[in-house]
Amino acid sequence: MTIDHFAVYGTHALEAELVRLNAGPLSADLVNGNLRSIRHGSIEVLRAIAYIVRDRDWGIYEPILSDLLIEQSDEGFSVRYAASCEGPGGSRLGFDARIDGSADGRLTFDVSAVPESDFETNRCGFCILHPIAGLAGSPVTVEHTDGRVEDTELPLLIDPWQPFKEMRAITHQVAPGVSAECRMEGDVFEMEDQRNWSDASYKTYVRPLELPWPYVLPADQPVRQTISLRISGSAEAAAAASGAEPVRIELGEAGAKLPDIGVVIYPEDVETALAKLPLLSTLGAQQLLFHHDPTRGHGLDTLRAHASLAAAYKAATTLECVIACSGDLDSELSGVADMVRRAGLRLDAIAVSPSVDRQSTPPGSVWPVCPPLEDVYAAARRTFPDIRLGGGMFSYFTELNRKRVPAGALDFITHCTCPIVHAADDLSVMQSLEALPFIIRSTRAIYGAKPYRIGPSTIAMRQNPYGGATKDNFGGQRVAMANRDPRHTGLFAAAWTIAYAARVAPAGLEMLTLSSFTGPFGVLATAGEPVKEGMPRPVFHAVQGLAALAGHAYIAVRVGDDRLAALAGRSPAGAVTVWLANLTPDDVAVDASAFAGSVTIWDGASERRLDPGAASARLTMPAYAIARIG
Repeated sequence: MTIDHFAVYGTHALEAELVRLNAGPLSADLVNGNLRSIRHGSIEVLRAIAYIVRDRDWGIYEPILSDLLIEQSDEGFSVRYAASCEGPGGSRLGFDARIDGSADGRLTFDVSAVPESDFETNRCGFCILHPIAGLAGSPVTVEHTDGRVEDTELPLLIDPWQPFKEMRAITHQVAPGVSAECRMEGDVFEMEDQRNWSDASYKTYVRPLELPWPYVLPADQPVRQTISLRISGSAEAAAAASGAEPVRIELGEAGAKLPDIGVVIYPEDVETALAKLPLLSTLGAQQLLFHHDPTRGHGLDTLRAHASLAAAYKAATTLECVIACSGDLDSELSGVADMVRRAGLRLDAIAVSPSVDRQSTPPGSVWPVCPPLEDVYAAARRTFPDIRLGGGMFSYFTELNRKRVPAGALDFITHCTCPIVHAADDLSVMQSLEALPFIIRSTRAIYGAKPYRIGPSTIAMRQNPYGGATKDNFGGQRVAMANRDPRHTGLFAAAWTIAYAARVAPAGLEMLTLSSFTGPFGVLATAGEPVKEGMPRPVFHAVQGLAALAGHAYIAVRVGDDRLAALAGRSPAGAVTVWLANLTPDDVAVDASAFAGSVTIWDGASERRLDPGAASARLTMPAYAIARIG
């Protein structure tokens, strides 16, 4: 089926075309000069080997490639190209790259870079990504720069800091009898657990974070790095799935209740929300999460706006309250409480976080001045004694993992995620869903059975803990750390949203927030989008479907292929509803014969309802389509 790119991705911009490189059982995808999906037979050995240049806000410079030459034969492949990055003030970094792969399982990626003038960067060099599926918690051998060899394991629970430092090589088992050694030369490398940011990888990267950044590459001084992969041993290569057989889905055991669905409301959203109140009611969210940030000028007027919406839409309410912590805590929070009272804002809960905790404190950095969280939470409890108190991080799990909060003082903990911190291509965004169960498991290991909320979590980044600002993206591109993402306006976001809810469903969350109501994170379209301005985006139908499942018993779903995500719930009356999401740009055939009921498919072009008996037949899910059965 031909993809309507605008309807699916919200943009006419296409991703860089990939070239499949093959040498015997070794294969890799060449994408914009870097390697993805490096495999031995059907097994993913490395998720990526990429030469990355980052700016002072950790954004990625997009290199301009030239003189690309690709040669392939039965015995091997080779790639040559030149590239350049334009930095601030007209600075420029040029580099020459060479990639060689052979059928005996050897792969090298060599880059020589020369700045034409002094070039500022936070990082310049290779990043190697190991996948997490099948590798989390598994044995590895690490060779260090001083020659020490360490037999250890990749972290199972998410490591807040670097599990390995001063690395020269790392070896892991690919399959019984097959190992892969990845050797890094030209600088000092270390590893971080990228699941902190919901990336589905362990990242080995150049230049230790404890060294100063940004730093300057001096003009005309060459910098060379080489990555060598050696796959050794022999085993029966597993055949790759053809994709022709339907993906079978079956119900499993029942579990915890599915969470309330929240919608975050920013002050600038209220006017539209009141004007579109029937659509907000149709969406059916059980919770409104009102954002309040005095450091950005929010005060009595914005709380009055929130109060007007809380009065018009009967849902549970939480104030997401940033605390400046610039003076006496009791005085500051009493001021907030007084404004809440004067505004007439009805609240069921408040979540508080010091403003400085929205910024990350990377390894080697000095923690910013902040009152003890015990004091912050105690002041909040004294000021708001009659409603529930939440805390954690208004940023991401990374910060919650690194700065453990005193959860005993709280009624619930909360954090967000964002899938475009490090990469913004379609595959990486969907692969980020693999990390969510590890985030849940790690949070539960730290905070036990404490009531747990996640969100707002959206594809676009609402604030950047790792730099001065998020990236503007008015051109509809796929940009890491961007404050708007075109895919949120298309079918892609609907599939990502259903799959996100499916991945976290076993956790027994009390609330899940995956959108705002309007604006770049919202469920209503603005001008120039695939759907008419003011009408529901495709993600509206996903959020509406999740809201309809709130309070239902979660039912595990066995899915025979990771191309498909599935979420099922059983109502108090016993009715079962199943949501499906295709996570790929290809059609996926589905065997849903285990279910009965009507089928509705959203495919970007239309909403199609099939006959009640259609679920017993083979369904075809177009690219990033979502479907409801029951």
